[in-house]
Amino acid sequence: MRNPKVEEWEDRLEELLRDADRELELRFGGKMPLHPARPEAGATANPQQDGLFRVTSTFTPGFGSELGRGYVLKVDIVTLRPVPDELRRAAESAAVEYIGARLEEIFPDRGMRINRDGGVWKISGDLRL
Repeated sequence: MRNPKVEEWEDRLEELLRDADRELELRFGGKMPLHPARPEAGATANPQQDGLFRVTSTFTPGFGSELGRGYVLKVDIVTLRPVPDELRRAAESAAVEYIGARLEEIFPDRGMRINRDGGVWKISGDLRL
């Protein structure tokens, strides 16, 4: 059985990631062809399942990490074509900037931040429920 406080916390994070996904679609959506199995952006109730981008996070306990526990951020560009490095970097940077700017609004007084942790971006801070 899941803890309702964990579900509420993760629902707020999920909504922020959906907003970031929509922002990426506005800025970069026409830069690459969609994967043929994906509908256009805005066609489904969940932006992770349509359009060119999928922005997700996964909790990690942070063993061996400098930042400790947090949520690893992943920005996927869903196409069958090779994605130019400059587009991948620009989209990832835009997502990190957007999410980072809104963390305090979504999770006030928790010192939430997004930083590089090795080869990944991680959302960390006060994760207590």
